[in-house]
Amino acid sequence: MTPVTKLTGPRITAAVLACLIGWCAAPASAQTYPAKAVRVVVPYSAGGGIDFMARLVSLRLQENLGQPFVVDNRPGAGGVVGSEVVATARPDGYTLLAVPISHAANASLRKLSFDPVTGFAPIVYLASAPNVVLVHPSLPVRTIGEFTRLARRHPGELSYASSGSGSSTHLAAELLKMLAKVELLHVPYKGGGPALTDLIAGQVSMYIGSLPASLPHVRSGRLRGLAVTSAERVKALPDTPTVIEAGVRGYEYVGWYGLLAPAGTPTAVIERLNAAVNAILRQPAVADKLVATGAQPMGGTPAQFADHIKREIEKWALVVTHARIRKD
Repeated sequence: MTPVTKLTGPRITAAVLACLIGWCAAPASAQTYPAKAVRVVVPYSAGGGIDFMARLVSLRLQENLGQPFVVDNRPGAGGVVGSEVVATARPDGYTLLAVPISHAANASLRKLSFDPVTGFAPIVYLASAPNVVLVHPSLPVRTIGEFTRLARRHPGELSYASSGSGSSTHLAAELLKMLAKVELLHVPYKGGGPALTDLIAGQVSMYIGSLPASLPHVRSGRLRGLAVTSAERVKALPDTPTVIEAGVRGYEYVGWYGLLAPAGTPTAVIERLNAAVNAILRQPAVADKLVATGAQPMGGTPAQFADHIKREIEKWALVVTHARIRKD
């Protein structure tokens, strides 16, 4: 017969407490989340499209969930540095990652210490947004056609900025180079903010920037928008043609933004964040603000966002292979 261990008074008390704590812990974590400040890592410098999106959503999450959502810019290596911070963070819902389209492209461009799919728990697809081809007003061009003709007359002399080597803005410009058959000098930066700053200062010739971050500079006249990268014109810049309209056949590039957590984050926390962000994206004030900047609010389930990321990884793998960009 198997011996029975006798529980004395202190042991019974400890066992009962352990059971009560274990029974209550799981639901309490979901019910009370967030119980402290949440860090939202942006893997690029302040001032770019993903930074704008992260700050907009973080402010609303703070208002709705009652705890600070603090944006933490961690630029470097085309978004890899910040992504690594979150991939190795404790999966408790208090460290999140706001990502642009480069999260998918990096799977083919970088030697990563994490898996861009299995290393994270998708929360929600935030928004999609085309980019705009920008030049400094001092450059004597007003259309894509004029820009490409100038580039052909001076091969390799005109430069273009990107938010980092291998970033989505790098690939967008390489696609334009390939389809328009022009040679341009690549100048990589650590994020869209510094790239915009140097373009405004006239240090580089061209940059294909996100609409949300670029629009104020176009409207103020500090920069000139030659064309948008979507298949159709956008409401925010109704008089600006698409790159396709301007004569570059087959050119289309639409960026996107999303929110991730470290793999292993409790499902209840993911669902709470997903529901909160979806509610935010449905708010007329938020939706109108996004549309006014050229972005389209998306939302949806974590599973839908996971599928989107996988499709994007496959698409950009083909682009990287075609452009013969070597993995760093």
